[in-house]
This record gives sequence, structure tokens and C-alpha cells, in this order.
Amino acid sequence: MSKRAAPQEEGTLIKRARSSEPESNNQQLAISSSNDERQKALIRSVKRTSNLEAPIVSLSGAHSAEILSCRFDPTGQNIAACSADRGISLWKTYPPNTNYGLLSTIHKAPVLDLQWSLFSPLLYSVSADHTLAYTDLTTGQRVRKLRAHREIINSLDRTLAGGAGVELIATASDDGTVRVWEGGDEAGKDPVAVFEVGCPVTCVAWSADGASIYAGALDNGVHVLDLRKQEEVSFLSGHVDTPTSLAISPNGSYLLSPSFSSQAIIHDIRPFAPSPNRVHRVLTGAPAGFENTLLKAAWSREDGGRRVAVGGADRTVTIWDVESSKILYKLPGHKGTVTAVDFHPKEPIILTASKDGTMLLGEIEPGAP
Repeated sequence: MSKRAAPQEEGTLIKRARSSEPESNNQQLAISSSNDERQKALIRSVKRTSNLEAPIVSLSGAHSAEILSCRFDPTGQNIAACSADRGISLWKTYPPNTNYGLLSTIHKAPVLDLQWSLFSPLLYSVSADHTLAYTDLTTGQRVRKLRAHREIINSLDRTLAGGAGVELIATASDDGTVRVWEGGDEAGKDPVAVFEVGCPVTCVAWSADGASIYAGALDNGVHVLDLRKQEEVSFLSGHVDTPTSLAISPNGSYLLSPSFSSQAIIHDIRPFAPSPNRVHRVLTGAPAGFENTLLKAAWSREDGGRRVAVGGADRTVTIWDVESSKILYKLPGHKGTVTAVDFHPKEPIILTASKDGTMLLGEIEPGAP
């Protein structure tokens, strides 16, 4: 009786890195494998561009409802996210990506937006319960709660007032006003300024010098409010539907605003703009959907603002090159509308949040500085 020959195990297929590429920036990943244990996985060497543990990192388990906003802190080491489940979660950006905080008693209604303080360990958040809250991140306790508006507060932004070293917070609400508050632990309870816009305000952003506030509203435009004069000084048109968020470019010269019409417009907000209507670029490719979600957009920061990103109802995030208006990436991975995006301040990393209650950290190619 002859013995049956043992089956030969198939070798592993490895795509080797070119010798010109630095070995430290490459990582071997299994990109295909068979159910047969005798067959090894298909291994590919991937060039890494950041200090993340993997090219894509999922942050999940903290929220039971849709995430409405997510932001890196000014150092890029931490992440904060807020959700319709009334919670605020705090995460480490780098391995082991710990979810080190879950603040569930700050607000009594969905938390719609948040911002890290620029110079103190505070987190500012606004909610559908009409309040603006200041949370001390060293203790996890709310140190101040202001009944800031008469209706839902959709958005907030913060800036450092020129010369004074005081942090100012602008809030935008469905009651048709934009209000300015003093930040920090010892701020007063009354607003520094109140601007009547005349219709519900969906989004707000400070200019780079902290002298002006940009407010997107239901009248399909962006109102330019002067803090010193305490009046509206200009109006940016171009949208055919309501702007959903506002983001100032890193150099302070351009304003990005996606809208319910699935168009994102980049306005030229320099004092002397070459175009009379101040529309610098019109970007298409990120569908807003029919749910009227206030999608939050962002500028890349590690390359000086050469790219912008907006989430969409097609469950992807779209990244454009600003100069050419071309789509560079359509990044999948979420199971629901991508509601918010943010770029890491120092590395080519994008953070996305979704209605599926999860966040994804993803590496992209570094931009030319």
C-alpha cells in the first residue's frame, strides 16, 4: 500500500517595497485571505503617512445614537464627539485610542456642536436644550451653564479677542440670533453682543482676526457681522439652499460652506476680492440627502488648506483639491450619513463621524506644503 503524499502548503505572496522607499514607513497588511488554513493570506506592503496604529482606525461603542459633531483638540492628541444620545465622548488620537471620558450629564437634550478651548482645559458645547455649557476636562465637571437662547442652538465657534487675550464664543440659534459670550471659568452670564439675523441661523464661524462673525441662515446666505460696530456689514450670496456649516481656511482668506443643495461654495473673504460675488470655487459631489442634516465641513491644516472635506448622505466623505476643484478621495466605511469631518492639525489624518454612531480615523496622502 502506497502512502498518500502530503499536500504542499502554498507559499505567501509578498509585494516587496522598493529599495528607494524608507523601510520604517512601510507596514505589511493582509489584503486577501482564504478560508483554507493551508493557504496563506495575500500580504501587501503599505506606505504609512502618520503615527496611527493602522491606516484606518474605528472609534465605536461610546454612543447609542448619531454623532453630530467631532473635533480634534488644538494639539491633535485628543478627540471630542457629541451625539443625539446627549453624551460627549473623549478619545485619544493615537494608540491605544482610549475612550477615556463619557460625559452624559452635561445636557438634557441632543448635543449639536462642541469646540475645544484654545488655551484652557475647557470644552464648550451647545444643545437642543437651549444651553451653552463649559466643561472642565481635568475633572469632567460642568463649570458653567448658560441659557443662551430661546430656541435650539445649532452651532458655536470660538476665537481669541485681539490684544485682550480673552476667548469669545459665538452661538447660532433657531431663534434668529447670533450671540457672543465670554469664555473661560470666570465669564459673566450676559452676552457680550447680540445680533438679530431675522431667521433661524444654522451655522457660525469667526474670522481669523476675531473682528467679524460669519453666520449662515435659512435665507440661503451668509451674514457678515462686525463685532465692533455690532451690526451686519455684508451678505455673501451664491447658495440656492440653506448653508449647513462654515469653516475658515487656515490663512483666513476663504470661507467654506456646504448646503442642503449638495453644493459646497468657497467664498473669497479677503478685503479686496477679484470676483464681485466673492464666489471662489463651487464644489459638487457630496450629496446632502433629504434629511436636512447640518453637515460639518473642514479644511486640511497640515498642508496649509490645500484640501477641503464634506461628508454626505451616500455614507462617504468627499475630499477636494481647492485649486482645481477636483475630487481627490471618496472615502467609504460608514453605514450612515457622514455628519461631520475634521482634519488633524499636524498630520495627514481625517476624522469622520456618522449617523451610525461611530467615528473613523483615516490616513490620507500628505499634501504639498
